[in-house]
Amino acid sequence: MRQISCEHCPLRRKSLFRAFEDDELAFMKGFKAGELTVDRGSHLMIEGAPSPQIFTVLEGMGLRYKTLENGRRQVINFLLPGDLVGLQAGLLGEMKHSVQATSEMRLCVFNRSDLWALYRKQPSLAYDVTWIAAAEEHFLGETVATLGQRDATQRVAWALLKIYSRLSDLGIGQGPRVPMPYRQQDLADALGLSLVHTNKTLAKLRSRKLAEWNDGELHISDVEKLADLAMTDTEEPARRPLL
Repeated sequence: MRQISCEHCPLRRKSLFRAFEDDELAFMKGFKAGELTVDRGSHLMIEGAPSPQIFTVLEGMGLRYKTLENGRRQVINFLLPGDLVGLQAGLLGEMKHSVQATSEMRLCVFNRSDLWALYRKQPSLAYDVTWIAAAEEHFLGETVATLGQRDATQRVAWALLKIYSRLSDLGIGQGPRVPMPYRQQDLADALGLSLVHTNKTLAKLRSRKLAEWNDGELHISDVEKLADLAMTDTEEPARRPLL
């Protein structure tokens, strides 16, 4: 597969991402070490293992998860195009969670050893890394509030709305429909619910004509009503950095 140049990156054409200055683009062309394509089900990173590389998702979707000693799994979040993957290992030396592709994925590859050059030579890009980390912290705080204070129906509504909104902001999907290459077990493991409870909750949302998830596709019938049920607001997307 032919490698995509930074100048012609399809994600950079999207209004969601801030544009590079000329010197930033020149730096990123040297910072990028290559590209990687992985199949559905493949692991990019394994909990407890060092990773010499960090990635930006170009195409496809995946998830981050942590496994407990008893074998139970907690999905931390869902990975979409534009997401930075592996920063934790880049700074802490080893991964504290695993990263798995749930569809075929294409990723930009950066060497962990080059990260310090970015901090030294490109303060604006270093700020972008800080922004990405802060956004992740905000999302994890919202997730904790969801797991602690929302009931099962509100949790599922919140999660589906987040995934739908993020994909819509990226221009992925058609109108009320977006791709959803996950299993119900993935959603259950993200929300602290049993598979049976998750299935029943999805059926409830479907019967209320709010959301339907079938055959790898999510259909949101009424965004505002789903947001009201989830006790959250619909917001205009903030312009964000992309490495």
